[in-house]
Amino acid sequence: MSHSDAFEPLNLTEDQGLVRETVRQFARSELTPLAPEIDEKERIPRQVWNRLGELQLLGVPFSEAYGGMGLNNLCAVTVCEELATACASTALSVGAHISLGTSPIAKFGAEAQKKRWLPDLCSGKKIASFGLTEAGSGSDASALQTAAIKKGDKYILNGSKIFITNAHVADLYVVAVRTGGPGPKGISALVVEKKTPGFSVGNGDKKLGMRGSDWGELLFQDAEVPAENLLGEENDGWKIFMDTLVGGRVGIAAQAVGLGEAAYEAAAGYASERRQFGAPIGSFQAIGQLIADMAVGLETARLFTYRAAQLRDAGRPHVRQASIAKLYASEACVRICSDAVQVLGGYGYTKDFPVERFYRDAKLYEIGEGTSQIQRLIIAREVLGKLG
Repeated sequence: MSHSDAFEPLNLTEDQGLVRETVRQFARSELTPLAPEIDEKERIPRQVWNRLGELQLLGVPFSEAYGGMGLNNLCAVTVCEELATACASTALSVGAHISLGTSPIAKFGAEAQKKRWLPDLCSGKKIASFGLTEAGSGSDASALQTAAIKKGDKYILNGSKIFITNAHVADLYVVAVRTGGPGPKGISALVVEKKTPGFSVGNGDKKLGMRGSDWGELLFQDAEVPAENLLGEENDGWKIFMDTLVGGRVGIAAQAVGLGEAAYEAAAGYASERRQFGAPIGSFQAIGQLIADMAVGLETARLFTYRAAQLRDAGRPHVRQASIAKLYASEACVRICSDAVQVLGGYGYTKDFPVERFYRDAKLYEIGEGTSQIQRLIIAREVLGKLG
């Protein structure tokens, strides 16, 4: 199956379709050749970020008033998907920049904050990040301990964040801090700029996959952040982070679809060309069924993902749909990438073929933005809560 045969959103406008074609061409012609090097050297070249900025792909869902393209979440989802077909590491970092770092400023920031930060974020002059996870608060995010005490016109921050995508390359970070009592009601959102006194970035651990996507620790030691960098109201930041994560889950689902597409194409192409026992291996039932299962998983994941994005665009409830999309797409992607390695056999286990990288990269989708287990808890709560 060629990429052009894949399920397409039926309601993209002409402008949205052009954006999708632009990112597709960039991904296939410029990013795919760089992907092995990005993985091997564990970094995304700055030239890639510059090109994304030139193509206006970093500002797709944001208002034209601040340098964005003024398009919707569905269009942004297709950008994530297409990037992931070429390089999942790049897609992950771009997704973190758009969905996690820039979106909360665009949605919850005051007008002065939007004018101050969004133009550079949309153009790629600056890169954004998002700081929520701590060593003691992963799935239980509301247990975070990084504290911010207001003194005059500044907040004094102490604490740390781990597993932060874009940690070293970012210029600003939307950080969850505790400004009040325990639990969700005492959490605020602060924008921390890189040159903030008392703030530094530590190295992250070596990773199984997504090696090209930078990550690290955010360290705050009496860091001084201007009070004007507060997003929304003090002690009311939990809703900002939860809304941001819901949108981020749709983005992760889209990336999983894109990576699954790449693995599927590699496996189907190999099954059509590789001959054993005098015939293409795809003609054998066992291999054909693997390819068929990949196709079903991929198409279903797309439908769930596009549906969640459309609901978000319409302003309709979509917490359950976002979790369903993230859960299904991430697990389907892992299965597809695993099966792609199986179809290629011994060759699939080597670095001579990209499916081994796809397989390593895929696992993160079942962990980041809430594990598969957390997604099931959310879905159950959404369903059973409404039964009561």
